[in-house]
Amino acid sequence: MRPVIIAATRPNFVKVAPLLHEFSARDQPAYLVHTGQHYDAAMSDRFFADLDIREPDANLGIGSGTHAEQTAGVMVAFERWAEANSPDAVIVVGDVNSTAACAMVAAKVGIPVAHLEAGLRSFDRTMPEEVNRVIVDCLSTWHLTPSADADVNLLAEGVDPSRIHLVGNIMVDSLLKNLDRARALDIAPAGEFGLVTLHRPALVDDPIRLAAMLAALRELSADLPLVFPVHPRTRERVAALGVDLGNIELRPPVGYLESICLQAAARLVLTDSGGLQEESTVLGTPCLTLRENTERPVTVTQGTNRLVGLDPHHVLAVARATLERREEPRRPPLWDGKTSARVLDVLSRGIPTVSWIPPYLDSTDVDLAGRRAS
Repeated sequence: MRPVIIAATRPNFVKVAPLLHEFSARDQPAYLVHTGQHYDAAMSDRFFADLDIREPDANLGIGSGTHAEQTAGVMVAFERWAEANSPDAVIVVGDVNSTAACAMVAAKVGIPVAHLEAGLRSFDRTMPEEVNRVIVDCLSTWHLTPSADADVNLLAEGVDPSRIHLVGNIMVDSLLKNLDRARALDIAPAGEFGLVTLHRPALVDDPIRLAAMLAALRELSADLPLVFPVHPRTRERVAALGVDLGNIELRPPVGYLESICLQAAARLVLTDSGGLQEESTVLGTPCLTLRENTERPVTVTQGTNRLVGLDPHHVLAVARATLERREEPRRPPLWDGKTSARVLDVLSRGIPTVSWIPPYLDSTDVDLAGRRAS
């Protein structure tokens, strides 16, 4: 089987790198298609170099746009590529627009889909990522899940258990492989500091909410200096507010190794990122997630993450309380750096056959393919 692995954004690169390395180690062929959803050459090239990712077989060059424009552009371009190259399967990761677009194309032309990070749910349909997750899981042949809560979500949605495979967290494969290299970088401040990352529209696109959060972070920075690598879009919104940032050090966006270095050295992480919730859990660094929900609840129940919402007073109070104590790091099962091997083991077994009928259907009324029995 020669599948195509889809990469679209920088978090995707972290997830596809271990897969590519595992395919190569087993001397098994696989295509790599970069949709170009994250199209900044300097940052993309930096992640490819940090993660030792080979040159893609194709770059669709989609770029930015509305959700509809981006999704449609990927669908048109990827359909042409798939027709020309006939991959045996499509492997998609995460929950970005390219993930949903490529899954829809594959399903329509009859190519089986493997979804890595399947089953994650925030249960918040106002998040575009949540819509993408649900769409992709409806279309997938293999549901490759990172944690047991994802299995529960898929079973509740009526997915055939034979298609659900708990393989662990693929991001941990990249993290553990590159941790020594990351720690060797000399970019962390001397002494204790906190790491801040903010990028989600719910926070950065609301000037009143963003100003209030920055005020809380400024107050926290009097006790704990903060390092804030700022995405250009977020930097524009921060600059427009013209607020005093106190002891908050703004930095340009960082590469993958630099991000891991800062998380590993930080006393505290404050973020609205999904990936940092997972990475900080593995690193044992306390994390406060500045969101009302998370699709990664295992980082709260079995990791070092706390979901603190967007109330700046609450964020400040929890941050100060967290700094007053030390906790033993906890890591969820199968977050061990061996997920890519388990993924290939699952795919090597071939396409699962349907042998299960959802419990709400009477097996005397339907056959195993889900059609009405005559």
